[in-house]
Amino acid sequence: MTRLDTHLAPRERSSPISSQPERELKLAVAPDFRLPRLPGTPIPRRQLISTYYDTAAYDLAHAKITLRHRIERGKKSWQLKIPLGVDRQEVEVVGKQADPPASLCDLLILRLGHRKLMPVVTLRVWRRGFLVHHGRVPIAEIALDAVSADKNGRTTRCFRELEIEQRQGDEASLRSLEQQLREAGASDHDGRPKLFRALSLPAPTPPVQPEAEAQAVECLKWALAQHVGRLLAHDPGTRLGTERESLHQLRVATRRLRAMLRTAQPILLPAWVTSLQQELKWLSELLGPARDLDVQIAYFTEESAALDARDRKLFAHFISHLRIQRTAVQQLILSELTSARYFELIRRLQQAAQDPSIVESPLTVRRLAKREFKKLRKAISRLTSSPTDAALHKIRIKAKRARYAAELARSSVGKPAGRFIKSAWAVQDLLGIHQDAFQAERHIRQFLKYSTKVRTGFLAGRMVERQRHRRQQVRKDMKPLLKALLKRGRKAWG
Repeated sequence: MTRLDTHLAPRERSSPISSQPERELKLAVAPDFRLPRLPGTPIPRRQLISTYYDTAAYDLAHAKITLRHRIERGKKSWQLKIPLGVDRQEVEVVGKQADPPASLCDLLILRLGHRKLMPVVTLRVWRRGFLVHHGRVPIAEIALDAVSADKNGRTTRCFRELEIEQRQGDEASLRSLEQQLREAGASDHDGRPKLFRALSLPAPTPPVQPEAEAQAVECLKWALAQHVGRLLAHDPGTRLGTERESLHQLRVATRRLRAMLRTAQPILLPAWVTSLQQELKWLSELLGPARDLDVQIAYFTEESAALDARDRKLFAHFISHLRIQRTAVQQLILSELTSARYFELIRRLQQAAQDPSIVESPLTVRRLAKREFKKLRKAISRLTSSPTDAALHKIRIKAKRARYAAELARSSVGKPAGRFIKSAWAVQDLLGIHQDAFQAERHIRQFLKYSTKVRTGFLAGRMVERQRHRRQQVRKDMKPLLKALLKRGRKAWG
């Protein structure tokens, strides 16, 4: 990535953006493949003409991002596909713009800098298939595509492929459809998007994990590269702000980077690592309130579905109150993600992944991970029979740090480290429920300050009791998990 000028700022968005998560499976098919009979509605055969845009070095493609101008039945739109956890998010701007819309380019500011976008290939796709139903519920769309790739005025490649795109079905329904299609003759796909196949680009591959005997600095560089990559991948979705998973993944990457640097601190130049940790702390604290609100909105929305109509209406005001706060927080995030401070942090992180500032040290990654486990073990030993909420939150933080450190040392320790990681994850998730319940009660009490209705107070009291019950249940389930964690930690680190 080229250097970003710090004066870059988002341009005014002139066209409305729509977005939705995309979950799909791809399969390869032979020239004589025919779709089997499936329960559902046949999709009329139609043509899609998509012109893909990228930089001369295919920076978007290598980042698993695609930007295209699509024409379908006279409708013209710009479509951007960006990572969303293990899936992707499709962002669309409908209109007749001849050039990529500024609203989409703004989402790609880290990837593009000042490099120019250009058309790289046009795909003409003839599509037919089925909208598969289970009863009246559409669970997936199955599309059989015949693709021709046109570059510089001539057809360069032709191929076919099969896609299963989730609608309202779950993972099990997708796998069931996949099995039926395999029985009809479909086979493994190489995982490359159409654009990669059209341009004969290899599928992106992650860096190879260091060998067990690798020096600590090599393990650190590998880990930093992984998490910097994830941060960059989820920056566009965080800017867009329509899917909470994007911000969650960006925050996880930030937190893991902090933990890796903290673990490796004994082998790093003190001033260098302290400064970088402070900036990562700033970013984590920026994203924290938004993540908390996303969790609470999702939880209370689910809880409200079980209420009767009268209480559900009252509860809707509370959820709306949270959404207003979330909108305000998003504006603050957008402002900071276009700041010179953020761009400089990204530059420093990329440099750190390639050339961290180290000092001579005999410490191995195993010894570094053991240090974090000892801190966790000491904190657990200090727990009383009735620990405070703050003490449990502290254990959660130390369990995360110990898990991230174990991930750094996994290649050199092997299965014992893997089992410890799994156990630490279980503790972390359980104590996460405790923390979420604590925050939920705080939001409920805050909302009560703005409501004078007696029924709202009664409903809030019920919800506060629910949160206390959640915390009590966590405390009951916690002891065996902590015991297993310590046992696996001793086996992994001694």
